[in-house]
Amino acid sequence: MIHSPLMVLIGRRVAAALATLIFVSLAVFAIAQLMEGDVAEAILGQSATPEALAGLRQAMHLDQPAWRRYLEWAGGVLTGDLGHSLITGLPMREMIGTRLVNSLTLAGLTALVSVPLALALGIMAAVRRGTAFDRAISIATIGIVSVPEFLIATLAVMLFAVTLRWLPALTSTRDVHSIWDLVRVFALPVFSLACFVMAQMVRMTRAAVIDALDTSYCEAARLKGCSPARVVMRHALPNAIGPIANAIALSLSTLLGGVIVVEIIFNYPGIARLMVDAVATRDLPLVQAVAIIFCTAYLILVTTADVVTILANPRLRHR
Repeated sequence: MIHSPLMVLIGRRVAAALATLIFVSLAVFAIAQLMEGDVAEAILGQSATPEALAGLRQAMHLDQPAWRRYLEWAGGVLTGDLGHSLITGLPMREMIGTRLVNSLTLAGLTALVSVPLALALGIMAAVRRGTAFDRAISIATIGIVSVPEFLIATLAVMLFAVTLRWLPALTSTRDVHSIWDLVRVFALPVFSLACFVMAQMVRMTRAAVIDALDTSYCEAARLKGCSPARVVMRHALPNAIGPIANAIALSLSTLLGGVIVVEIIFNYPGIARLMVDAVATRDLPLVQAVAIIFCTAYLILVTTADVVTILANPRLRHR
């Protein structure tokens, strides 16, 4: 049964996330305004006359005060209208839609591979704590966490695409015609992202399961003669669900940063690549739209982790 203090606690987390999103939207808008360069000049070229530049700025509402442009942009975001691109004139939905699907496909495949594997390795390392397997997992995860994702992706390209020629160096959804094509095309970007995500998830899962195994109820279960598998599955894991769910959500949130790097390296037509191109062309509405999508996704993952932790922890529920 859900008690009212629990709903109050969850409501506070959601309210804090909404307040953070408003602050982030202000920061995104302000940073976009600080980008160097004149959009009107970028469109018309350096040979444009001052009258033509002034007319284009007026047509794009660039001559209006910043606070008015922010309110119009924020109002459009709330109604699902992200505006139009300053460069192409196309609706933002049309430009972002396909790219967003591509990025979600990449992130989904990475999560599909990394989450089960990371949970299995983390639980096995916790159960076999102090053994050679545990030490090997710890050394490998620390090593991978210490290496930036762009280096992992670059080394993977050099080994599997350039030297061995097993996999393509560039990733394109147009080359996918079968399951084998899907595996082959997405192998390198998914591998690069999964290494980075799994390393953190394995370490946090291991720590959560070890904390649960060290509790008095797990010790009592062992003294009653329960098998190690039963102690883990019946007593340790249910009580470690909160921290593990938190670890999964936080690790997946790091995908947002890794996707930007990986899409650039593999020339993948995703939303992160679109934002980088928008920055180069000074397309401010497109930059703002993609940035607010990234920030919203991150806040949803972090808030979900907080809510799962609250629901899984009786001490937080009755605080």
